[in-house]
Amino acid sequence: MTVLTTIFYFVITIGILVFIHELGHFLAAKFFGMRVDRFSIGFPPRAFGKKIGETDYCVSWIPIGGYVKIAGMIDESFDTDFVGQEPQPWEFRAKPIWQRMIVISAGVIMNILLAIFIFWGIIYYQGKLTRPITEIGYVVPESPAAKAGLKSGDKIISVNSHDVTRWEEIESIIYAEALGNDLTLEIQRRNESITTFIARSDLPDISDERFGILPAGLLAVVQRVESGMPAEHVGLQPGDTIKTVNKEPVVYAGLQETIRSNAGKEILIGWKRSENLLEAKVTPTTEGRIGIALDAVYTGPVEHVEYSLIGAFPEGVKEVWIASAFFVNNIYQLIVGRASFTRSVGGPIKIAQIATRSAESGVMTFLGFMALLSMSLALLNVLPFPALDGGHLLFLTYEGVFRREIPHKVKIAIQQAGVFLLLVFMAFVLYNDIATF
Repeated sequence: MTVLTTIFYFVITIGILVFIHELGHFLAAKFFGMRVDRFSIGFPPRAFGKKIGETDYCVSWIPIGGYVKIAGMIDESFDTDFVGQEPQPWEFRAKPIWQRMIVISAGVIMNILLAIFIFWGIIYYQGKLTRPITEIGYVVPESPAAKAGLKSGDKIISVNSHDVTRWEEIESIIYAEALGNDLTLEIQRRNESITTFIARSDLPDISDERFGILPAGLLAVVQRVESGMPAEHVGLQPGDTIKTVNKEPVVYAGLQETIRSNAGKEILIGWKRSENLLEAKVTPTTEGRIGIALDAVYTGPVEHVEYSLIGAFPEGVKEVWIASAFFVNNIYQLIVGRASFTRSVGGPIKIAQIATRSAESGVMTFLGFMALLSMSLALLNVLPFPALDGGHLLFLTYEGVFRREIPHKVKIAIQQAGVFLLLVFMAFVLYNDIATF
């Protein structure tokens, strides 16, 4: 991963999302007959651009978003030249509040529509791969699932009264729809039906380990073998599937812990290569390592579901809804202190890294990441914070309820404070990115 490649994908990703967002404001303003003085990617001061007609299309120096400068509106440019003059028909302040609210909301709407469009296209193009299985193959020791008494071989019948038949449904409810809430699981264990209740206080926050269950059918496949380590000495190779340790069957999630627990002790490992079964004695290091990196390969039943152009649309909307639920719960967990801020918030460096990795994984993966980021941008912008769209909507709501405008000096002061806090926030997340790089 080169620096130039990372920068390239970051610029492409953020550039597209900011452009789409600001395009929403621009088109809505034009539709209602407002004059747009500037269309900027980035916050002032202006770096370069070109004026076409009445609008200056430019790039600005502070890369924390963008803005559309609409005549007669106090925004990130802090322009107050119009104050004290009679409102003109083409100005923002001269329009009805409902039109102004639509203009302010249009950026968020465009980001949501972009996310829906991307998910819609992905699902229509490649369909969905689902795992029609609800059997638990492994329970992570000391995890919330283990403490709740779940066991390998249990079959999950329902989660919070939602019947489930696929592993994706289980994950969707646990990690998105029910995030932040208690969990009630109906389990079938052999011929016995068990209802398990797990209080929210016993569940991990979004930045901790996951719930602690993996589906049946996951195998541990060697991805890489370290030179000079015990695994290389006994002949393990990438592509081998680890089947047993000391003649006992093992699955992906439990293998590393099994090896660690036998640090310095000789163990017998069995693996499969093509159609051949091999085994050898190996002694993990004192740190509990034999020098392999593993991939989890699902070998259970898989269904490929294809969708028509129309049928893919509600699935795309569903993906956006799940992403929104996760983001909103993420914000909630941060506000109430249940999640670590430094571990949950990513800045430009993390975005650039993920964008690059997703692009290297394929166009569809990259587009999926962009859709998720577009939803994050949309929901972040509706927060009632100065300098964000939500802050402007709060001003308009106040004016609509109390039938009077907030004084211009007050608006300017609030906007300046908001921009300052945004810059401080960006500095913090950038520092956090560098510290965790």
